[in-house]
Parts: sequence; structure tokens; C-alpha cells
Amino acid sequence: MKIASIIAVLVIAAEHFYILYLEMFAWETRGKKTFKGALPAELFTPTKVMAANQGLYNGFLAAGLVWSQTILDKAWSYNVAMFFLGCVIVAGVYGGVTASKRIFFVQALPAILATTLVIIADTLG
Repeated sequence: MKIASIIAVLVIAAEHFYILYLEMFAWETRGKKTFKGALPAELFTPTKVMAANQGLYNGFLAAGLVWSQTILDKAWSYNVAMFFLGCVIVAGVYGGVTASKRIFFVQALPAILATTLVIIADTLG
């Protein structure tokens, strides 16, 4: 179960590194295709800086999740993972309520599943 929880946390991190890439470096190209319907096409260029800022925050979430898996102390590793997964869940729920329901299913739900696996792995020791 521990390996499954590690994989789940790293998958969530990879997803947020990808979001970082889309929002910081590919906002007007690949980002425009990915976020089609969320924003009119003519607004991608004027919102490029804002999107890059959002991407940076996604990178911080991803870095925190990766960091949590490199901490040797079991309790600290668990706490850091839970904190960053919690941040992803809150962001995903907020985005799902305020921007698009799809955000809940793409960000929050996978993080909820990863959190569940982390809790189970910790409980089983």
C-alpha cells in the first residue's frame, strides 16, 4: 500500500508540473486548446501573465508533493504530503465551484484519492 500511496502522490505532483507548464510556457498554444471553453480565445494573450502566476503556484504544490516523498522521517513525510494534498484539494474544490466543475474532477478528486491512499498506508504502517 505504501508504494501505491507514493505513486499516487507523485502522479498528483506530475499533474501539477504539467499545469505549471501549460500556464507558464504554453498558455497561448497548448493551454488555449486545453482550457478551451474556459476562456474566450481572444483573452489568452492579455491573461498570459496572470496564467503564468497561477502556473507558478501549481509548481509550488508539485514541488511540495515531491519533497514530501524525499523526507526520511515518516511522520514529517506524512504531514508534508497531507498538507500539500490538502492544498490541492482546497484549490480543486474552489475551482470546481467558482470556475468549472471539471476542475473538481481533474484536480480535487485525484488528490482526495491520493490522500486516502496516504492515510491507509500510514495506518497499515
